[in-house]
Amino acid sequence: MSLTAAPRTPVPDGGSEDPLRVWFRFIRLNRRVTAAMATELRGLGLSIPQFDVLSTLTEREGLTQQDLAARLYVTKGNVSGLIDRLVQAGFVERHAIPGDRRSHALRLTPAGTEIAARGIAAQKAYVARTLGTLPRDDIAAFEQLVLKWRDVARADSET
Repeated sequence: MSLTAAPRTPVPDGGSEDPLRVWFRFIRLNRRVTAAMATELRGLGLSIPQFDVLSTLTEREGLTQQDLAARLYVTKGNVSGLIDRLVQAGFVERHAIPGDRRSHALRLTPAGTEIAARGIAAQKAYVARTLGTLPRDDIAAFEQLVLKWRDVARADSET
């Protein structure tokens, strides 16, 4: 490690136009809302990853573990352990796919459908108490910014 000073680059004043400052605020906000939702879901006996699986299966049942992993941006190994626990809890079932001996279609059980609905209701209530209190125009503007940022991030990951 060198003790020689690195060339100095101008440091932004930290105002709201500074992308790094906005980034840090966004990350902190993400941590805060994730922690709040984790607390809500813990009250239902679920972790955030378990809820992610259940809520995704409410949107599209019959996914394979590989399809589910791709939708959740996690590895198939991560999903495998989650599914094992959700099967054991009686929330998810694996169904054989005709002609495919290695993959199974994942389906919610009635108990899984019910706990997913309770988790979704908790999530909707939290969003209504927080983001939902902002003016509609602010929410619309925020959505547009998030979509633009998402598009730039997607393009960056493809390079």
